[in-house]
Amino acid sequence: MSTRAGFAEIDITPPPGTVKVGWIKEIIGHEVLDPLYAHVAIFEGGDEAVAFIQLDTLLIKAEDVRTIREELTSRFGFPGDHVMVAATHNHAGPAVATCGDARRDEPYVEKLIDEIVQAFAEARDNLEDAEIGFGSCFEFNVSHNRRVVMRDGTVRTHGNFNDPEALYIEGPVDPEVAVVAARNKKGELLGAIVNFACHPTHHGPEPVFSAGFPGVVARTLKERSCPVSLYLTGSCGNLHTANPACRGRDASMEDAGGKIAEDALGVIDGMTFRDSLRLGAASRTIMLPYREVTQDEIQGTTRGAQRFVNPDIYDRHIPSLVEHIKKESAHPTEVQVLFMDEYAFVSQPAELFVQLGLRIKEAAHPRHGLVVGYANGHLGYIPHKEAFARGGYETTFCWSSCFAHEAGDMLVACAAELLQAHDARD
Repeated sequence: MSTRAGFAEIDITPPPGTVKVGWIKEIIGHEVLDPLYAHVAIFEGGDEAVAFIQLDTLLIKAEDVRTIREELTSRFGFPGDHVMVAATHNHAGPAVATCGDARRDEPYVEKLIDEIVQAFAEARDNLEDAEIGFGSCFEFNVSHNRRVVMRDGTVRTHGNFNDPEALYIEGPVDPEVAVVAARNKKGELLGAIVNFACHPTHHGPEPVFSAGFPGVVARTLKERSCPVSLYLTGSCGNLHTANPACRGRDASMEDAGGKIAEDALGVIDGMTFRDSLRLGAASRTIMLPYREVTQDEIQGTTRGAQRFVNPDIYDRHIPSLVEHIKKESAHPTEVQVLFMDEYAFVSQPAELFVQLGLRIKEAAHPRHGLVVGYANGHLGYIPHKEAFARGGYETTFCWSSCFAHEAGDMLVACAAELLQAHDARD
């Protein structure tokens, strides 16, 4: 069956004076360092179609994903459950949600949804016969596990070995740079998808807007004959560009994005392309339980607790979170898989720890599993169960870390079941 592909992008840069989000306190962006985009990729093969939408934002709320899908189904007849909407988790973007003292900018979000629909329409208009290539390489110099185990057994997030109490780095990284590329029958690139696991936090605390290193990836690929590229962030809840083993030295967004872009271009250069593609989609919604909250968690005094920025922000907002948890014991959570031949893109609406993402990749075998974080909603941090005994920022109770210790295992199990069920149908 022949395959068609279409790509598009649209500028979603907020105007100066817009509230930022990504540092839990209110910061106003007064300057634009580089533009922010929404990128769209649509693939059609036979009677099936799938689509990816990538945003240069911190996150995308599940209710906004529902609105986007409903608009795409209503206007274009595109199956909403075959659309994955993912944010790069860019910390230097506009307030698309309320985080701590930063309040969601409703007019911006309304405009953003309209712009996404416009970009999707353009991608549909750009659909043409295409050949698709898949490939990957490994990059060990950009992303690092940021959790350092101390001699007392606790974890310091963004710890480093300047501290004589530091003992070792807690866990692994996911070094895979995975790439999907589409070219027309003339051999010209139409667009690409790049998947890599690393936190993009550059310029987060500054009064400026930027797309961070994912923006550098897209810009570099465009300069090198790839008109549109989507950067899909992997499982990076505990990964960062700062390297604890090098005294916490952080790579600039230009260096990080440049390395990933060069990796992606090298993969594309070595690709074998195919002119037919089997596509599919599967999804399931599970109820993810909230944590049973203790007084120590409310007060931030649990073993290894680590609050960043201003602790007063936590104290102001935790009471309303506790009330919410008392009323709602669990949260509806979607896990989605988009299939492209032997490749499977698994959505996770959270800052999933890399240990969990790697388990999903293993569970996908013999398919080539890829994890897309910050997709179809946002739950905050989902650490692996063992991390809670050590503490650290990502496990410290607040609005961005409030789910039960077994939540990660439940998400992995759901993903595995979707992957296995689809294999049984093949």
